[in-house]
Order: sequence, then structure tokens, then C-alpha cells
Amino acid sequence: MSTSYASIIQELPRELQFSMLKLVEALQKDMRDQVFVRRQDFDDLRTIVQELAEAQKRTEQRVEELAEGQKRTEQRVEELAEAQKRTEQRVEELAEAQKRTEQRVEELAEAQKRTEQRVEELTEAQKRTEEAVRQLLEFQARAEKTMARLEARQNKMLGEQLERRYRDRAYSYFGYILRKARAVSLYDLEPVLEEHLSQEEMEDLLLLDVLVHGYPRHHPDAPEVWLAIEVSSVVDRNDVQRAQRRAAILRKAGYCVIPAVAGENVTRGGEDEARNRSVFLMRDGHRQFWEEALAQALSCTCN
Repeated sequence: MSTSYASIIQELPRELQFSMLKLVEALQKDMRDQVFVRRQDFDDLRTIVQELAEAQKRTEQRVEELAEGQKRTEQRVEELAEAQKRTEQRVEELAEAQKRTEQRVEELAEAQKRTEQRVEELTEAQKRTEEAVRQLLEFQARAEKTMARLEARQNKMLGEQLERRYRDRAYSYFGYILRKARAVSLYDLEPVLEEHLSQEEMEDLLLLDVLVHGYPRHHPDAPEVWLAIEVSSVVDRNDVQRAQRRAAILRKAGYCVIPAVAGENVTRGGEDEARNRSVFLMRDGHRQFWEEALAQALSCTCN
């Protein structure tokens, strides 16, 4: 085989070299057998070889392009590998963060559990407190009722003491405004009262605390008068209204009656009521509205 054929065959792709080598050997053998080769056959062979060389060139160019593509692919793969590495690192960081989050959630869950337990304890304590408060309120209510009963009893006792005092010492209390002032029992007036009053009026009048008889000291021409007195430790509106009502009942029996209230203290409402109704007020020995009450009584028809 000549050196030029060998170099040409080496330029061909490896898969073609063997076939081409066999072809050349066959040609050489044929040439040796025939000695002369036709010019046309030689040209055809050279054309084939040239085409094969061109194909080889294109193949090499394609291989170069594929090598470049492979290089770019490897570069891209490297980039993807780096990105994957960063992704895995980020995933690892997220996993650690998730782990810390789960640990924090577990801690919060434990804290919530302790809080709920504490709330339950506080709720139970609140229930016990409310029960204690309820018992205290009940005790206070009973104590207030007891105090109210005791106060009412005390006021009643004090009122009864004051009644006896005003009745027994009528002249001491009322002698300044009445001559011959003395306490009178309704028993002494019963015949006249029964003649003029109904049973209901009698029952109401019998509840009058004190009845005092006398003559107005600074009015010599005035007739005898009667003080219908309601006595209370603390005088209020109701005492004033009762005194006026019972004085009106006595007037029906023909007596010149002045409604009066007496006590150690008086409420603002009781004082206003006495002033507006011209009711005589005796407060802890001090006299109020006497002239107004007397004038109103004298303006009535008195015997």
C-alpha cells in the first residue's frame, strides 16, 4: 500500500478505515492482476475518496459542534449541580429552622398546658372565692336583717321612752307654749269620741302616741287647744302625715287640735313636710312652726 493511500485512509472515520483498507487492497490486487487500470475507474475512485474526505470533514465539524454542545451541557450540569448544592444547603437550613420551630411549638404547647392548668386552678379558686363571697353576703344580709330588727326594736324602745317622757313631763316640754299643759288619756275622751267617730276612726286615733291639753300662753283670748303628738326617735314624713290625719279625726269630735311631731332628730323630708303642712315640730326640746300650727288650728272652728 502506498503512503498516500494510507494517509488518506487514516483521515477517514475509524468505522470506514477497515472497509477502505480492504477496498484499496482489493484494488491493488486487481491492479496487479490487470496491470493497467482504466482512467475512468481511477477518477471514480478519487471522487469517492474525495467525497469520503468531505464527509469526514463534515463529521469532524459535527463532532466539534457536539463537543462544544457537550461542553456547554457539562457547564450547565455544573451550574445545576451548584444550584442543587445551594438548594440542598437551603433545604438543610430550612430543616434546621423547622426543627427549631417544632421545638418552639412544643415549648409553647407545654407553656399553654401550664397556662390552662393555671387558669383551671384560678377558676377553682374563683369558685371558692365566689362561694365565700356568697356566704359572706348571706351572712351580711342576715346580719343586716338582725341589725334592722335590733334597730327597729331599739327605735321602738326609744320611741316608747320618748312617749313616756313627753307624757310624764308634758308641762316641762310644752309649758312654755301652753298654760296648764298636761297629758290626757283618750280614755277620758271616750264618750265624746264614740259619739262622733266611726269604729275605723277610733281604731286609728287609739294609736296616737301622746295627747296634751292646755291654753296658748301668749294668746290669752285663745280657747283651749289639744296637741295630737306623734313621737319618734327620728321624725320623718310619715310621722307628720299621721299627726295631721289624727288631729283631723279629733277635730271631727269638736276639739281644737294642733298636729305635732316630736323626737330627737328629724329627716330633711320630715322637716319640709312639717313646714308645708303647718305641723308643730319639737326636735330635741327645740320648737319649730308653733305659731303657724296654732294659727291654722285657730282658723278652724274650735269649741
